[in-house]
Amino acid sequence: MSERSVSKSREQKRWYTVLAPEQFDRQELGETLAEEPDQVVGRTITTTLGELTGDSGANNTKLTFKITDVGSDTAYTEFITYELTRDYLRSLVRRGASKVEASITVLTTDDYRIRVQPVALTTKKADRSQEKAIRRVMIDKVHAAAEERTFEAFVDAIVEGNLSSAIYGEAKLIYPLRRVEVQKLTLEARPREVAAEEEAAVDVDADEVAVDDE
Repeated sequence: MSERSVSKSREQKRWYTVLAPEQFDRQELGETLAEEPDQVVGRTITTTLGELTGDSGANNTKLTFKITDVGSDTAYTEFITYELTRDYLRSLVRRGASKVEASITVLTTDDYRIRVQPVALTTKKADRSQEKAIRRVMIDKVHAAAEERTFEAFVDAIVEGNLSSAIYGEAKLIYPLRRVEVQKLTLEARPREVAAEEEAAVDVDADEVAVDDE
């Protein structure tokens, strides 16, 4: 492609300013280039919590947003992933101590399905039964948090450290802990997607019943 063709192609494109959801005060996340607005929808952009809050101590947390709508020259997003950086996670691990992890899928009060992955670091090596008990606390606390929170409130509980603190407060009674973190949260399905899955499951069950009756 000639330089003139590249230049003309670029002139036909326009920049769209990408904004965070209202939950994150519609802060500017960056810009993206496209010829048509519908080409922007579905793109993702990742930033750090530190960049959004101005707190450099929070740069070990990555937030990913997905563009869902475009108006004029502005692209609007939804939050889809919270994740601690690998370097930070590695810095938490100590030789001779236990690292207890869990992966829990829950439904919030407004029917968002999310996967939550907490991690607990002990001061010394815990035995298997203690690790199992700590993991049980993680599972119970995550389920309890989802049962009383909307998706937005659940995300806030993780970003603000409330869920980690709740797990720490109970799990430390099982074995001394050095730290508890939520290493990742992922949006798996939105309410309409969850509803569609449930409807499809009901249809399948009905078909199976019909076959059994023949």
